[in-house]
Amino acid sequence: MRIAVSTGGGDAPGLNAVIRAVTLSSLDLGWEVWGIRRSFDGLLDMRPEEGLVRLDRDAVRGITFLGGTILGTTNRGDPFKWPLPDGTFVDRSEELVRKLARFDALVSIGGDGSLRIAAELHRRGVPVVGVPKTIDNDVPGTDITFGFNTSVSIATEAIDRLHSTAESHRRVMVVEVMGRHAGWIALHAGLSGTADVILIPEIPYRLDAVLRKLAEREARGRRFAIVVVAEGARPVDGSEVRDPRTGRLRGAADRLAADIEEASGKETRSLILGHLQRGGRPTTFDRMLALRFGVAAVRAIQEGRAGTMVALQGARVTTVPLDRVAGRLKTVPLDYDGLLTARALGICLGD
Repeated sequence: MRIAVSTGGGDAPGLNAVIRAVTLSSLDLGWEVWGIRRSFDGLLDMRPEEGLVRLDRDAVRGITFLGGTILGTTNRGDPFKWPLPDGTFVDRSEELVRKLARFDALVSIGGDGSLRIAAELHRRGVPVVGVPKTIDNDVPGTDITFGFNTSVSIATEAIDRLHSTAESHRRVMVVEVMGRHAGWIALHAGLSGTADVILIPEIPYRLDAVLRKLAEREARGRRFAIVVVAEGARPVDGSEVRDPRTGRLRGAADRLAADIEEASGKETRSLILGHLQRGGRPTTFDRMLALRFGVAAVRAIQEGRAGTMVALQGARVTTVPLDRVAGRLKTVPLDYDGLLTARALGICLGD
């Protein structure tokens, strides 16, 4: 057997642990393992000696605790919509399928976009097993994705550190975390960091509800507040804040901070954590989950279960069909016990 491994989309703590687990468990079976650099760039835009790397024990030694990915990654590597320098796009999927034919299977590690690509490649005859990766935890079919626990831990530590400066200056601190379409990071970090307000994409917020919460705190002598907002959170009018140059969501915290200060007169500051949430060493939980996912992906190939994604369901790692999860998002259900917990603790959710 000769298998390939790719990492696509945004980086997440735990990617290297998956690569190590796939490599070592494959070598134990007598298989060859090859890494594709920068998602599918290594096959489509690089010479073979640059785009492919043989993964052996030496190549993956000491990488479990490292952030990032030794293979590199990109979120612009869709072979079905490959970007050209002039701003147009071309379909290079058939070329990719031909080049992947040299391998017996592909382990595709990625989030919603990468898994959608993996599912389509499988429909075109490529034996693929997906490994769910995203700090946003928005891949359906699995209880959790690796990278999420680390990201929440980083965001929680930042919120913890803001409490003292917010209280000292009697300020409202608005912290923006990642989450374009799903509020898992904001909810978990906000709860863990004892935020007073948590705003997520699933619940459009009303400014007056936020202001009422802040006024209640003032009346109790609590003259500071912590507000956690997901980057994709929006007010009830549906308006979003986007970067005029790139069109990406950006500045939800800045807008909310300006609105709060203008309406209440309360000194307000904003902080965007951004890519800090992606970097650094994975937590123990994410290392363990990534290692389990990597070994499970090899086991799925060995047992002939291509066209699946490994997943954590309860305490067990299993597989689910790729076509059941590809192109779909797992958002925070409105009856999720985490939301119920926030409400019971008196946290304002903006509604």
